[in-house]
Amino acid sequence: MEVVYTKQAYKDFDKIKQYPSLMKKVQSLVELLKENPFTNPPSYEKLIGFKNVYSRRINVEYRLVYEVREQEKVVVIIRM
Repeated sequence: MEVVYTKQAYKDFDKIKQYPSLMKKVQSLVELLKENPFTNPPSYEKLIGFKNVYSRRINVEYRLVYEVREQEKVVVIIRM
């Protein structure tokens, strides 16, 4: 699947760059999403009130929020 980022995700990415351990985790999650956005583990949660929007934990404090557009074969990273 193709991975695209929202403007907000790019802003979040700039903040995350300051923390190497978070960067490694985000990069591994993005690679996982490219292969299959529904792979378990690490576990993911469907966000209530949104269609096809999920989140995965980066660490205890932060999440990676993404939308899966299966027909287009695209994963949109919304927030980090």
